[in-house]
Amino acid sequence: MPETEHVPRNALFGKYEIGRLLGCGAFAKVYHARDVRTGISVAVKVINKKRLTNPNLTTSVKREISIMSRLNHHFIVKLYEVLATKTKIYVVMEFVKGGELFAKVAKARFSEELSRKYFQQLITAVRYCHNHGIFHRDLKPENLLLDENGNLKVSDFGLSAVTDQIRADGMLHTLCGTPAYVAPEVLSKKGYDGAKVDVWSCGVILFVLHVGYLPFNDPNLMVMYKKIYKGEFRCPKWMSSDTKRFLSRLLDTNPETRITIDEILKDPWFREGYNEPTFQEEDGAQVKSLKLNAFDLISFSSGLDLSPLFDESHDYGERFVLRDAPEKLVERVKEVSKGERLRVKKGKEWGIELEGKDGNLGVAVEVYRLTEELVVVEARRKGSDAQWYKEFWNNKMRPALAKT
Repeated sequence: MPETEHVPRNALFGKYEIGRLLGCGAFAKVYHARDVRTGISVAVKVINKKRLTNPNLTTSVKREISIMSRLNHHFIVKLYEVLATKTKIYVVMEFVKGGELFAKVAKARFSEELSRKYFQQLITAVRYCHNHGIFHRDLKPENLLLDENGNLKVSDFGLSAVTDQIRADGMLHTLCGTPAYVAPEVLSKKGYDGAKVDVWSCGVILFVLHVGYLPFNDPNLMVMYKKIYKGEFRCPKWMSSDTKRFLSRLLDTNPETRITIDEILKDPWFREGYNEPTFQEEDGAQVKSLKLNAFDLISFSSGLDLSPLFDESHDYGERFVLRDAPEKLVERVKEVSKGERLRVKKGKEWGIELEGKDGNLGVAVEVYRLTEELVVVEARRKGSDAQWYKEFWNNKMRPALAKT
C-alpha cells in the first residue's frame, strides 16, 4: 500500500500501527495497536508459524480463530480480522483496556454484590456459547478480561470444543483445562458433558472472586485432584447461607444433579439485581438448531479460509455448498468420471479420487455434511494440468453436481 500522510510507514498491512507489547507466550506475542483508519485501539496477536512445531498447537490456533469468528457477544472478546504472511499470522481482536479479572481479585476479594455481577455476566456469555454448540473448557479468572466500563469479557478459546467433537456416547473425552478449575468427571476419563464442565468452572470462579482463594488447592497435584473428585471444600463462616447453597449446587461432583445454566438463570441468588441483556446478539447465518461444526463452517466460508494461513502450498480448486444428499453427489461424480474414462478410487466416507489411465490426470472430490440438508463439495486438482482441470471442472463436473 503506498505511503500517505494518513498511513504510518510501519503500519501492518497499511492498516494497524503496532504499539507496546502486552504479553507473550511460547509461540505468540500480543501487542496494542491502533487502526489507522478509525483510530480505535485493537489487540494484535502475532503467531510465529515456525514455533507451531506441535500439530496440537496448530489445531488449537485454528480452533480459536474459527470459534471467535463465529461469536459476537457483548461479554466475549471480538475477533476483527485475520492477516498472514509466509512466517506469521496476525489475529486482530478487540482491545480490552481493563486487563485480567485475576489481577483485580489477587489484590482483594470481591463483595457478594460485585462477585454476583461478574458471575451474571460470565453466565450470560457462557450460555451464548453453549447455545451455539461451543464449550470453553478453560474458564478461569486469567481468561476473563475487564473493559473500561468494568464489564467482563471472556477470552482464550484455544481449548474450546464444538459439538462435532462429541463422540457416539454423547460425551467429550479430551483431558484439558487448568487443574484447579477442572471438573471431577474430566478426571475420571470416562467422558463428560462440555456444558456441565463449564458450569463447574464457573462455580470455582465465583468462589475465588468472593473468597479470594481456590476452593480446591494443594501443592501436591494428586492430592488436589482427590479433593476435587470428592468435592471437599469449605466456605468461610462469614459467607451468606444463600451463597453457600448456590455454590454447593455449582460444585456438585455429580454432573447429573449439578445445576444447569437454565436453572442458574432462575435461581433467586443469581436473579438478585439481574437485568436481562439489552444488547443485540448478531449470529450471522448460523442457527443453533443446525448444530454446525464451527471450525468447518468458517473454513468453508469465503470470508475466512484458514488452511492457507498455515500451509502456503495448500491449493483448493473449488468449494461450495449444495442442498442435496452426499450419496447422490457421489453417484454423479462417478457418472461424469465414467464418461471421461477416468479411474475412480474410493476415499474415506464420501471422498473420491479420479485418475486418468496413464496417471497424468488427477482430481480429488470430497463431500462433507454440514446439516441434514446442506453439504459442502470440495474439489482440488492433484498433479493434473491446470487448463484441463479448469475445463473439466467448469464444463462437466460442476454442472452435473449442481443439478437438483
